[in-house]
Amino acid sequence: METSPPLISVCMTTYNHAPYLRQAIESVLSQQTSFGVELVLGEDCSTDGTAELCREYAAKYPGRVRLVTGGRNVGWRANYRRTFDACRGKYVAYCDGDDWWCDPLKLQKQADLMEADPECGMCCTAAVDFYQSTGERKPYPPERYTDFDRLLLRTTIANCTTLARRELIAAYYAEIRPEEHPEWLTDDWPMWLWFSVKSRIRFVDRPTAVHRRLSDSVSHSTAYRKRIAFCDSLMDISLWFEAHYGTGANRFRILRRRSSVALWVLSWEGSVREYLARWRRDVCGCPRLLLCPEGPGLLVKKILFRRKKQRI
Repeated sequence: METSPPLISVCMTTYNHAPYLRQAIESVLSQQTSFGVELVLGEDCSTDGTAELCREYAAKYPGRVRLVTGGRNVGWRANYRRTFDACRGKYVAYCDGDDWWCDPLKLQKQADLMEADPECGMCCTAAVDFYQSTGERKPYPPERYTDFDRLLLRTTIANCTTLARRELIAAYYAEIRPEEHPEWLTDDWPMWLWFSVKSRIRFVDRPTAVHRRLSDSVSHSTAYRKRIAFCDSLMDISLWFEAHYGTGANRFRILRRRSSVALWVLSWEGSVREYLARWRRDVCGCPRLLLCPEGPGLLVKKILFRRKKQRI
């Protein structure tokens, strides 16, 4: 049994991940390191056997696996925070209960890098996207950057690849207070944006983790209105950070990105009326968007696609 504080705590939140959780846990326990590692499981009153699986591992590996739970479901944000609060390591690695690590030396390599670079607040790596419904695998991310200005428009950081300094994460919670932003539908992107302002993020161009894409998850929902709402939330996060930590030069680019993503989705889904309503709303909020080609171009595409479907 390990009694001294570990160098790394692995923060793994889980809710109804019974089909996938064992793979995630085993990928952490199989890490080969020269230092102590603990796995902190944040279980949020699942209904599918996830809780029983967590208790099984906590009993089998006392000192290496700790379980954080409660008597009621508290939601993803509160569960994320309380699981982090239970972590004792100098560094914290994240891996959700439906993802897994594919490199047994992931933590050793990242810890070596961060120990040698005190200016590095977080280290992340390339990853693999695994589409559960088809079994298809794709490299993630398609682009690789970690600077603030480009992260505002698109994150290239997979949560399951990250290792960050615990003190930096604690400072993020103290300064940003994400619990005061219920409209933010994710807690990792604002964290990465803040890290890019306050420290250096190092990217290792080698896949160490697999991100499982489920069609019913918040960020990968097949319901088009949910997809739009999630993307809108991401861009709202970017607008907030640009206002508080940027120069304002990226504001129009963010608004254009938010509008074009929504219009792209609506060019395939929903009615023409819904498309026009969204386009009108975006232009009223930022008249400059009327000069961008996406609005009329995607509308033409939608009308032509609709007529083609009617002929079929």
